Amino acid sequence: MWVYDVLDETAPVLAHSGHRGRVDGVALSTVIMRVQRWTEMDRMQRQLLTERGTSAIFDPQLRASIGRIIEDVQTNGDEAVCRALRDFDRISLRPDQLKVTEAEIDRAVSSLDCALVDAVDDSIAHIRRFNEQVLDRVGGSWRYQSDPGLWVGEQTSPIASAALFCPSGKASYPSVMAQLGVPATVAGVPTLVVITPPIPGAVDGAVDPATLLVAQRLGITEIFRVNGPAGVAAVAFGTETIPQVRKVIGPGSPAVVCAQIEVQRFGCATMMLLGPTESMVIADGSADPSLLAADLLIEAEHGTDSTVVLVLVTDTNQSQLDAVQAELSRQIAVLPSIRQEAARASLGTNGGCVLVDSLEQAAEVANAFGAEHLQIATADPNALLLMIHNAAEILLGQNTPFSAGNFVLGPPASLPTSGFAAVSSGVTVEAFIKRTAVAMCDEAALRRVGPTITALADHEGFPAHANAIRLRHGGWPTQVAHDPQRQLGQKTD
Repeated sequence: MWVYDVLDETAPVLAHSGHRGRVDGVALSTVIMRVQRWTEMDRMQRQLLTERGTSAIFDPQLRASIGRIIEDVQTNGDEAVCRALRDFDRISLRPDQLKVTEAEIDRAVSSLDCALVDAVDDSIAHIRRFNEQVLDRVGGSWRYQSDPGLWVGEQTSPIASAALFCPSGKASYPSVMAQLGVPATVAGVPTLVVITPPIPGAVDGAVDPATLLVAQRLGITEIFRVNGPAGVAAVAFGTETIPQVRKVIGPGSPAVVCAQIEVQRFGCATMMLLGPTESMVIADGSADPSLLAADLLIEAEHGTDSTVVLVLVTDTNQSQLDAVQAELSRQIAVLPSIRQEAARASLGTNGGCVLVDSLEQAAEVANAFGAEHLQIATADPNALLLMIHNAAEILLGQNTPFSAGNFVLGPPASLPTSGFAAVSSGVTVEAFIKRTAVAMCDEAALRRVGPTITALADHEGFPAHANAIRLRHGGWPTQVAHDPQRQLGQKTD
């Protein structure tokens, strides 16, 4: 028998009646995950689970606030960037202090522990190898003859410029710097700019030394300390100090993501949608509960705006769920208080456990959710892999935890969130290259396709289109009156 209990005002939680008040010796008040069964969730409950994060990013008040920052930077340049740093980050800098100097980079890098330097180098090497493989597969120009004398294809080239946003505040993220910077350099982007908030509380505006190490290893020297949204606006418009770019990429808070979306109106592209982190683990009875708990906490510790979901294939036997809850309670206790708070929100009000009856139902939940990070911890991960269509990253087995993907494996770890994995992919070299369509007809090929061109041009009411073909083939341009009936595809007498 199942009974309902409540951890918060909106999240119904299943608890087995045999453990009323306690789960495997752990008091119910310390249970971390809210628990729901997929077949018993109504439309609104499913929607709340799958549409996480977007309401904050598209909040009208946030958009209005970010709009004012963007307008200020567009109008006042460096002065506005410094103002945002002072007002929001409590750091006062002059415009000439926004750029991180080479001397500062050298000092910061020299302060790092050798083990961390080696780890950064190893991470960069793995990410580089992966992206070189991607470039070999998708980055080449190509051409083929689709008809005799008609050649079509694509020419690839790097985008002209890009800004890489590396977050700071909740933590330091040299791994994000590597995940963004390596693909951009492999693509050959000629102008690369890094924007990153200073270390919180650093009155001199110091930037995380390990982040600077990654930039140095990649040969990126244009590094600016900024408030997140103001920095995004700065690279979109350019200021007296900060160069203008055509694309800005990088994960961030709802405010940063909102700024990236807004500046697209001014011609600076971004990726949809690198927001607050999220993860999903699909598990069956073969999974180790201790490892399940450990892997759930990886992304859960990021922040109170993160979302973490365990999809558990189970029957009426709740022993495995009880074991995972108990392990979460034990493992969360050793985390710093700020990480405990984040994990409780990620697995409680934001996420939790969804019970399903079969692997097919688990795939249904995963595809509806479209996770940023997905781990399959089942007896046969590859079998379930074939059922998953919407996920930005899929890690197979309990020997492939999210932390390995975040730091060293090589595939992208800067990934679309909030369900955008259903329509977009992670940051690889492909994010920094563009394809230009190329075509060439010889005279005979153009003559063969000429009737198709003139028929469609006449139908759509574009006589100049058709005349360009008729002139080449001995005809003479004629004035064609616009005919609304012809425009609608109707015959006329």
